[in-house]
Amino acid sequence: MKHAVAAIILGMLLTGCGARKKTTERPRDAVTVREVPPKPIEKTSAGSYIIPEDTGEFIRYDIASVEEYIETFAEIAQFEMKAYGIPASITLAQGIVESGFGRGELTRKTNNHFGIKCHTGWEGQFDHHDDDEIGECFRKYNHPMYSFRDHSIFLSSRSRYASLFNLRKDDYKGWARGLKAAGYATDKRYPQKLIDFIERYQLYKYDSADAVAHYPREIPRSVYEDKIHIVRQGDTLYSLSKRYFVSVDELMHLNKMNDSRLSIGQALRIKPDKIR
Repeated sequence: MKHAVAAIILGMLLTGCGARKKTTERPRDAVTVREVPPKPIEKTSAGSYIIPEDTGEFIRYDIASVEEYIETFAEIAQFEMKAYGIPASITLAQGIVESGFGRGELTRKTNNHFGIKCHTGWEGQFDHHDDDEIGECFRKYNHPMYSFRDHSIFLSSRSRYASLFNLRKDDYKGWARGLKAAGYATDKRYPQKLIDFIERYQLYKYDSADAVAHYPREIPRSVYEDKIHIVRQGDTLYSLSKRYFVSVDELMHLNKMNDSRLSIGQALRIKPDKIR
């Protein structure tokens, strides 16, 4: 399984998003909806970015076109390629297709840009949406950045997609066909849809080595807040996974856990030493 990245590193994905208009709305059980101005992106001394703290608010970017979607999320896709090996062109094309360039009904109510369903073991927020069947369960995120990271973890941690990571990073056609063959989508035209968007908008240019050369592969240890977390009352593996931007499976793997039970005072290893 690929190691997930600490929170302060995931924030690097936010480059370019500050210029977008954002709508902040409370979760669906509340009625308050308000506009918030773009906030400047805070940088670390290492040149990475810090993701805004998850306050529980639902933050949605108001995207007007495919071009604006690409402008908003291109650097996020590039960082994910650097960290996980998924071509940026594929991530962007999947986001465009699955989310309706950020304007689809499912994406607007869940920030789910990749149509990822709940699946067994999902402990996060969710919502129901009609897809292949009526009322299917889809993952829900408070911020679009969580969706992009979960997409990377989803593909890199499932054996059925393992063969894709043997392909060249510039083989977007192989990735598009491989995703369909592995069962990511039921649409027979899914590979061609991805390829069409990649070629129409020249998304392949984001896959080049030069395009991501400025992203550090090795992350200075100084950017980590800590290496060990002492379990406190109210902590769960899911709450810790959101706090430190690692998956529940990764936490269990790092700490050799057979189940999700925690004990107050338990010392948990939180993060890997480097990005793989």
